[in-house]
Amino acid sequence: MTAVSKSPRIIVALDYASAAPALDLISGLDPKTCRLKVGKEMFTRLGPTFVEKLVGQGFDVFLDLKFHDIPNTVAAACAAAADLGVWMVNVHASGGRKMMVTARERLETLSHRPLLIAVTVLTSLGEKDIAEVGFLGAPADNVIRLARLTHESGLDGVVCSPLEAAEVRPLVGKDFLLVTPGVRPASAAQDDQKRVMTPLDALNNGADLLVIGRPITAADDPQLSLNRIQQEIAGFPGG
Repeated sequence: MTAVSKSPRIIVALDYASAAPALDLISGLDPKTCRLKVGKEMFTRLGPTFVEKLVGQGFDVFLDLKFHDIPNTVAAACAAAADLGVWMVNVHASGGRKMMVTARERLETLSHRPLLIAVTVLTSLGEKDIAEVGFLGAPADNVIRLARLTHESGLDGVVCSPLEAAEVRPLVGKDFLLVTPGVRPASAAQDDQKRVMTPLDALNNGADLLVIGRPITAADDPQLSLNRIQQEIAGFPGG
């Protein structure tokens, strides 16, 4: 696992359909106070050049494409992400040990080695949802199982709900990153997330990095919203 600074802890999810509003948002942000996430929609619409532009402006970029394929294909995709200069990239833990190990080993050969984390169970899925796709037990049972597998595979961390972070943390130690979406300030709507928690509660529960989208990006004043969240977590060590 690669050593990583856990500050800044907030990763702003740039869930836009075009470049203009994203660039307008980040024009007022300081790379020292937040990181950025680019997901499937933005990457599909805007491509690698947009990611390189964000990196060029000094931001740590989490490329959230959740690779899930045969081991060599995933390893090659992760290496391509590294070529863009991204700070972190992810895969689906359900792709299995061999896939994760192959991706990690490929990244370890590169001069620029982004962090590699794995998605456990999507935060939009409840118990009925995971049962329909063949997973037995509650979401937390599957998160714990997949987090263990990811840790054993030598990756840097996992994406998990903040509700499960407290159960995962003792199993993986303090240096294994827990990246949590489903984080909402108390005043914000839950939107399509089912397993949610406030930013400070998520950190107290064991989370390291907080992915926050619409409470910041859809706010009337995104910078003010980000500042309020930063103030909320300021008392947490390293917040």
